[in-house]
Amino acid sequence: VQLQASGGGLVQAGGSLTLSCAASGRTFSSGAMGWFRQAPGKEREFVAAIPWRGYATDYADSVKGRFTISKDNAKNTVYLQMNSLKPDDTAVYYCADSTIGIPRTKGGYKYWGQGTQVTVSS
Repeated sequence: VQLQASGGGLVQAGGSLTLSCAASGRTFSSGAMGWFRQAPGKEREFVAAIPWRGYATDYADSVKGRFTISKDNAKNTVYLQMNSLKPDDTAVYYCADSTIGIPRTKGGYKYWGQGTQVTVSS
């Protein structure tokens, strides 16, 4: 499985960015795609997840109401729309593929993308 994340960049506080993650290498009919982020000196943390089949999304409390995860099954691509960005959202964002369930933990994901940097200036 290969995951290609893109869409990061520099944005001012209050602005928006949309990340994309294009997946290939298996039949994406089970499991989920998750987004995680890692800020300098901090642990990688869960942001959001969406199942490949169905639409039961899950969000970390810190992004709920500001971020929206969505998918295009025909393109095997998952998006993360990020609105009302804050400096605390600055991190490298990673997409990850889980073949089973919709986990919130890093250990629940088998495949990882290369990460894309999001920087929010104050």
